[in-house]
Amino acid sequence: MPLKLLLREHPQRAIAVVANSHALVFRHSVSAAGADSQASGPSGKISGPRCLVEFSALNAIDLTDYRELHGLTVHGTLGLINVKTDIFLCVITGASRVATVRPGETVQRITSVEFCPGDYDRLPHDSYDPYSGEDVASNGHDYGHGAESQEGHFQHPCFELKRILGSSESFYYSVDFDLTNRLQDRFSEGSAFDLDSLDAEFLWNSYMIDPLIQFRSRLASQEKSALDASHILTSAIRGFVLTITIPASASPVKGSHTNLPSHLTLISRLSCRRAGTRFNSRGIDDDGHVANFVETETILWHPSGLCFSYAQIRGSVPIFWEQAAGLLPNQQKISITRSPEATQPAFDKHFEYLELTYGGIHIVNLLSETKPGEVDLTARYNHHALRSPLNQVIELGGNSDPQILQQTQFDFHAETKGPGGYEAASMVRRLIQDRGDEFAYCLCDGADALGDNSTEEKVRRGATEVLQQTGVFRTNCLDCLDRTNLIQTIISQMALESFLSPRNESASAEFWMRHSSVWADNGDALSKIYAGTGALKTSFTRHGKMSLSGAIADARKSATRMYINNFADKGRQNTIDMLLGRLVDQAPVHLFDPINDFVNAELKRRINEYSTTEEIQIWVGTFNLNGRGSGVKEDLAVWLCPQLNRLQQHPEIVAVGFQEIVELSPQQIMSTDPVRRQAWEDAVRKTLNDNAKKHSSEDYILLRSGQLVGAALMIFVKSSTLKSIKNVEGSVRKTGMSGMAGNKGAVAIRLDYANTRICLVTAHLAAGFANYEERNRDFRTINHGLRFQRNRSIEDHDTIIWLGDFNYRIGLSDDKVRRLIQAGDLETLYANDQLNLQMVAGRTFPFYSEARITFLPTYKYNNGTDQYDTSEKARIPAWCDRVLRKGSNLRQINYTTAPLRFSDHRPVYATFQCTISKVDESVKRELSEEIYTKRRSEIRGPSANSKSDDIDEEDLLGYDPISPGLPPASSDRRRWWLDNGLPARSMIQPPNARSMLNPQRPSNPFTPSPEPDWVTVSPPSSYQGPGAAQMDGARKVSTRQASSKFPTSSPTQTSSVSRAASKGAPPAKARQDPSSQSQAPTAPSTSSVSRKPAPPVPKKPALLSTPSEQAVDTTRSSAAPSQPPSAPKPRPTAEITTVFPPPPRRATGSPSTASPLRQASSRDANGPRRTSRKAPDLMDDDGDDGGAKMIPALQPQRRG
Repeated sequence: MPLKLLLREHPQRAIAVVANSHALVFRHSVSAAGADSQASGPSGKISGPRCLVEFSALNAIDLTDYRELHGLTVHGTLGLINVKTDIFLCVITGASRVATVRPGETVQRITSVEFCPGDYDRLPHDSYDPYSGEDVASNGHDYGHGAESQEGHFQHPCFELKRILGSSESFYYSVDFDLTNRLQDRFSEGSAFDLDSLDAEFLWNSYMIDPLIQFRSRLASQEKSALDASHILTSAIRGFVLTITIPASASPVKGSHTNLPSHLTLISRLSCRRAGTRFNSRGIDDDGHVANFVETETILWHPSGLCFSYAQIRGSVPIFWEQAAGLLPNQQKISITRSPEATQPAFDKHFEYLELTYGGIHIVNLLSETKPGEVDLTARYNHHALRSPLNQVIELGGNSDPQILQQTQFDFHAETKGPGGYEAASMVRRLIQDRGDEFAYCLCDGADALGDNSTEEKVRRGATEVLQQTGVFRTNCLDCLDRTNLIQTIISQMALESFLSPRNESASAEFWMRHSSVWADNGDALSKIYAGTGALKTSFTRHGKMSLSGAIADARKSATRMYINNFADKGRQNTIDMLLGRLVDQAPVHLFDPINDFVNAELKRRINEYSTTEEIQIWVGTFNLNGRGSGVKEDLAVWLCPQLNRLQQHPEIVAVGFQEIVELSPQQIMSTDPVRRQAWEDAVRKTLNDNAKKHSSEDYILLRSGQLVGAALMIFVKSSTLKSIKNVEGSVRKTGMSGMAGNKGAVAIRLDYANTRICLVTAHLAAGFANYEERNRDFRTINHGLRFQRNRSIEDHDTIIWLGDFNYRIGLSDDKVRRLIQAGDLETLYANDQLNLQMVAGRTFPFYSEARITFLPTYKYNNGTDQYDTSEKARIPAWCDRVLRKGSNLRQINYTTAPLRFSDHRPVYATFQCTISKVDESVKRELSEEIYTKRRSEIRGPSANSKSDDIDEEDLLGYDPISPGLPPASSDRRRWWLDNGLPARSMIQPPNARSMLNPQRPSNPFTPSPEPDWVTVSPPSSYQGPGAAQMDGARKVSTRQASSKFPTSSPTQTSSVSRAASKGAPPAKARQDPSSQSQAPTAPSTSSVSRKPAPPVPKKPALLSTPSEQAVDTTRSSAAPSQPPSAPKPRPTAEITTVFPPPPRRATGSPSTASPLRQASSRDANGPRRTSRKAPDLMDDDGDDGGAKMIPALQPQRRG
């Protein structure tokens, strides 16, 4: 169902992409606008603008203020991009179906996109195709300079991006399956489309979609599933995709449903790693990526469920070279820019990637052997290929393992120059046919796809892999366009014939005509992307012969290419670089969802509240049987059931790995015989259960087993553990003979034990004393290439255990090794162990650990004895059989061998204690909802969809205390002393009923002022004491409640300080009791107030006292009761106490200028110190803070 795009203009602009049940809402961050968004971050890189994002159910979000934008139909979202400090959301607004690979697997071609929002809704849209080189002469459009064209009209900032994504019609997407991976890599993924498995090599919107992918990864599992189901996020490739229907009469595959058509699909995926135009992107880069690298896959699907797939690749010559554009065709000079020594590392990286991805590689080089520039490229190409680690013949026990990298030189122009013309290009088949047979093809056979209850999921779930493609042809010419496309057409035809021939089937001329037509369309599309025009030689590709009109069309295309390459490619290159985020001033958009991010962080921190742990025991053993089938009758208890402590005696999981379970003869290495494996399964099960019965323990059952020729892995578990185990899967990976044979390779089984992911791998690596590099490469091939369902790799697990015959040797002479064994010097032997040295150097098994080896080398023994090899070959003893582990939840207990002597190896076993995590999903869900609700209330409900116009991201981030006991930090709108926005009520009390706040006192408590805090107005007759005459008619001033060293508290006094201060103050009733006032002085001191650190808010004054002040006040307070009265009786207001420490007084001038009362107080202070039962004169202005200090109490209070 199409999506809807909604826009809200006020109070802050927001965009909502609405699906059936959910909406994805974006809101540009206010603080990120303007130049600040382009400021450099701490790392020196440009920091991108920030954007709030929220994914919510429709019933939980208010969209009433939104309007539908443009009335457009939205098919998906390609991502976000930052252009000139503005953030734009790129959505697909036009698409057409171009392919149906299999039922339920459709591909759409993008025909138009929009970049929203922005004040650009009314701008004119240019529908011209900027990459249609066929029309450039008649139209004169200036490529790559759209901003200056259109006769000066202002254009959308993303105008060029809109043209390349929409008008070029070279971008494709699918919401049904992963279009970035070939069929062989995704056939077992099930029906779900997993964004985590996308191949970044071919994901052209990776720069724009990456922020959304990261946002998706932070969502809870339910929200992540809902986001995937909404099809809002879209992955796009660039290249060519097309399906043509093959009528049943022309279909080369015969079978049931013969009246139904078949589908022939061609998918070309252009790499985005070194993308660019013809003369701007040549050769290789330092990361091993080459220009114009394309993976092309031919897929033939038949209604019976049979599906054929064959992949081949093209790419620029993988050395550092350049070519300047020129006005004369074929006269552009080629320059090689780096020395051979500086080029070899990048060359090796490129082919190492190809080997890990495809297996064996065969180069088909079509460069000329006579043209000077192409001759130089070929010479350097051959130079590096010969020195590649992949181009070595390895002798393995009499068998010759062919090079992974081989090459064929085929001078296309020389071979097709004769009377045969381009038809002579077919001669390349005889040069590569044998290699093509070795590589084979991918074949999936499923249940009857169109039988009863046919569904798309049935097609994919029922599909099983019959055959894998184990190698790839890498074809290149100079541009990898015209010559390359024609040769790849021939290779595709060769692969289809190899598939049909064993079935005694053949294709009709009509089928081959359709096949050639789709390949010609492919060549045109790829050529337009790279060179600006359609491909040359397509007349021959389509019709099998070159016509006059075809030759004229080629000449016209060559001239058009010259114009585009010289005058338009620079602008096109800039647009490509902008799309891929490669411009210097570009920065990706930073998406954040503060609430969900906080919830996920809290869930991780509080994991103990919803999860528990359990300790289980795992027994792991590996044994190279040397093809000895008689060992199945031996007593395996000494190995499988050793005498261990009680905890390890009956492990929950038993993993048994075998190598050379069958004799590895030339006939055996290409096929798998399950009979021998089944016999060993029975023997292991019987041994385990006999021991369990002996100890009154529960039986073991076979959970799953797998086999790759001679390697086998069996997983046995206690029957009681089945309720905790799920998602059990198996996979294999061949490494023998460049990945074509199964004599070497690995078998892996993974499972989820509760919420812990466990993977066990048994491997048999390359043999030979000096072939440790081959063994390292085998490990990388297995670790990278072995995949489970949903594209899980070995590394995607919490607990990983490798076991097997790794074949690493001891790098010493045979005599020295045997002497060290005789002396028991295992430390010296281990110091020269190849696996140990390679792991220390980081070249193999990175981050894996091995327990200390305390047993003798396990290889090679004379069969049936404890004597090392005495044959003519005299193999050097070595620890070939090993167990390695990875995972913080693993603790290894044992690691040793068992005395089984029927093989030339000794079996090895290890025991582990594994900590298993068990998550209570219901508790986790409740806790998540609780945290979410609480967080939402704390931040007063703002989000990307909030309607408030003054909400910024700092309101959403949350501010925790920087130290225990302190209040949380504050923002411009969140103040902790106001109880997070709630109204405050002052608890200040006047000294008596006749007092009021002094209106002359400055409102700023830090402003120096002689004014007191309180004033009182009373009749003259109310006070007849000494000095009353002098005060008649004058302003009656109450006692000052603070000394000169303490500020007056502001009305926004913190509640935390108020509470602390009140602990040292008498109750309110006591302070107003006349009897208590007449019996003891009430001068307060700061000693009762504990010193508090300042809160992390620079605006708020800190109410702190110094130790010296505390000491002075304490002394006076304690001394007061013992001194007689020495001053006139003060006004009753002087006896009022306070609950706060006195604020500092400011300097108010010299004593000579003080009032008479102030001068009298000063004179008293100069005499002997005496205390009185009455409060001291609060107008005392001496320099040592004498007298009582008082301040009104300010107590914040929430409104009831």
